[in-house]
Amino acid sequence: MQYPNFMKKMNRDVVCTVFFAIILVVVSCTPKPVITPPPKPAKIALVLGAGASKGFAHVGVLKILESHKIPIHMIVGTSVGSFVGCLYAYGYDAYQLQTMSISLQRDELIDLTIPDNGFVKGEKLESYVNWALKDTAIEKLQIPFHAVATNIRTGEEVVFGKGNAGTAVRASCSIPGIFRPVQISDNTYADGGVVSPLAVDAARRYGADVVIAVDISASIDNSSPTSTVETILQSVNIMYGRMTQVQIGRADVVIKPNVGHIGSADFSKRHEAILEGEKAAMEALPRINQIITSLRQAGRIP
Repeated sequence: MQYPNFMKKMNRDVVCTVFFAIILVVVSCTPKPVITPPPKPAKIALVLGAGASKGFAHVGVLKILESHKIPIHMIVGTSVGSFVGCLYAYGYDAYQLQTMSISLQRDELIDLTIPDNGFVKGEKLESYVNWALKDTAIEKLQIPFHAVATNIRTGEEVVFGKGNAGTAVRASCSIPGIFRPVQISDNTYADGGVVSPLAVDAARRYGADVVIAVDISASIDNSSPTSTVETILQSVNIMYGRMTQVQIGRADVVIKPNVGHIGSADFSKRHEAILEGEKAAMEALPRINQIITSLRQAGRIP
């Protein structure tokens, strides 16, 4: 008498099993929505090259980039480029840098000493940077900053991205024969321009997607040097010009201020250098804006 009920129950179980099996098949066959990850934010690096007093041109470049709201996510500086770059990375705007540049006196940075592996100690330069940055460490600057120096013992490029900013800039600026090399721990460092006057490759290694490079070593003063300092600086500038060619082709934009007529030790033409930086940056602006527009359309910068 219970057999028909058993059969009915079994039929119901079979139907339920088949029903749920069909649902599982349908669900498993339904295409899953494709989640597209957001585009990787672009990192724009500004590379400021070596060139002693010609470096006032960097201030003019910064004025134009800042006034046209060009985003800068990283600064890499060699020699004078590290000096200007760390101040901007700290938070001084371009117009403040111009005011500082105009009022800056040579004896605020240069401390002469009896020649012994160099006749400028570099302590004043280090102190000035740390004073201007209020002793802020490199890794705590508002914009990520890297100073390029040379390990004078091994000949290797060294990039300082943390630690004492004044010491790193002093090492990066220590032109051989003029500044004494800088001792840090067990190593001795000199001017980064010895190996990398325009450190495009360093910027790439630290993640730069776009590199805007400012080359102030492309042209040299055609006058004959009349002193030991001028001879050394002219020789160094020739070296800078030759070595810059190794990396310059790997930059996305190259800004070349016309500063060949400005002597490497000439503070008197700082106004001209700043103006030449502005002119060169304006010429490069269409290319820079083209890159920025493309990145914005791709959603890689706001």
